[in-house]
Amino acid sequence: MTRTLVKSGMIVTMDPAVPDLPRGDVLVEEDRIAAVGASIDAADAEIIDAAGFIVMPGFVNAHIHTWQTGLRGVAADWTILEYLHNMHAAIAPRFRPADIFISNLVGALNQLNSGATTIVDWCHNNPSPAHTDAAIDGLAEAGIRAVFLHGSPKPDAAPGQKHFSEILHPRAEIERLARDRLSSRDGLVTLGMAILGPAYSTYEVSRHDLALAREAGMLVSMHVGGGAMRTPDGFPRLLAEGLIDGHVNIVHGNNLTLAELRPLVEAGATVTVTPEVELQMGFGPCLTGRLRALGSAPSIGSDVESGIGSDMFTNMRMALQAQRALDNQEVLERTRKAPEHLSIGCREALEWATINGARMAGLDRRIGSLTPGKEADLILLRANDLNLFPVVDPIRSIVLHASIANVDTVMVAGRVVKRGGRLLYGDLARRKAELAEASRRILEHGGYIQ
Repeated sequence: MTRTLVKSGMIVTMDPAVPDLPRGDVLVEEDRIAAVGASIDAADAEIIDAAGFIVMPGFVNAHIHTWQTGLRGVAADWTILEYLHNMHAAIAPRFRPADIFISNLVGALNQLNSGATTIVDWCHNNPSPAHTDAAIDGLAEAGIRAVFLHGSPKPDAAPGQKHFSEILHPRAEIERLARDRLSSRDGLVTLGMAILGPAYSTYEVSRHDLALAREAGMLVSMHVGGGAMRTPDGFPRLLAEGLIDGHVNIVHGNNLTLAELRPLVEAGATVTVTPEVELQMGFGPCLTGRLRALGSAPSIGSDVESGIGSDMFTNMRMALQAQRALDNQEVLERTRKAPEHLSIGCREALEWATINGARMAGLDRRIGSLTPGKEADLILLRANDLNLFPVVDPIRSIVLHASIANVDTVMVAGRVVKRGGRLLYGDLARRKAELAEASRRILEHGGYIQ
């Protein structure tokens, strides 16, 4: 049995039943957390000296389009309407399966390097089974934990063809993946569906796709926002048919009112916010405050690799401070006085980026906290780095001071994938060259408007 003892670190568990420790140990046996305590005797274990480090669960990036890794900066000045046209109609059709593979591989490695041990990969540029398989291959080679959400491309319709909003999600492809490539519910890469939903499809398509996901018993995610709903009465009708439950995830949803959001949350649906993209592209304020008013809370994702940096430190911070600003402004306008207290604490924001993301992905029984029995997905941050030192409160340091530069060690299912600030993937230079070449070819002929 392989045993690893992460020793003498500042332990942040994100589990109310497992206390944080100013100095403590985490024992990992094979792929599991065996124990968390002030001092653990494990003389036969490999020691990772965590003195001077914060030890915490790996981040869960709950919404990312990893296939866009080679397009960084392309969408930096786009609104949502420009993005939908340029990315999906002009650029996406240029991708070959090999381009999807290298994008997902390097994108997943970047997430590991940045401290995210799990991603929910919203793959909606898969016009063929070969593209889909290549995307999964990239995730698997990187060694990241991922929920692969099988989506559908959105090109302009050719003459005589249906618009993408009228096309059912391909049952045969979901059944193939569930039978073969991603048959295990306990694997490192698992399967879900990325559907159009009522914001981007007809009611018949939404109903079919949600029913297929329910039949398969898998997570199903949909974008909501960025313009008028394709089917304005879609959610009430889907709720009436009992097709919205805890397997359903809504991304963005900024245009949902409290009255529209309430029955979705009460039915068990989760919401993922992607704060930086939403602020840039014109979605409106994040749903965070409205969710909190309903006794719920979001998970956090980074969204489009083509537009913004995808690290969870930045996105967690933006989600927190954007909602604090809205809440502060409400107090100022109502009382004409400065707020006496902030509305949200740092621990809650860290929950959004760890255990809430795991819960949204249906993985909270396996990951999201340093809980004995869960799989060992954890990261170590250098607390002696100048931007963190001295650490008075580890959680506040993580949320408001830390960055990618502090990520020293990353472990996924008990396997160390980054150590001493260096990824352990052995062929990174070649893979970066392949990504650069794919990016050059795609953008040279993409025909998009800059």
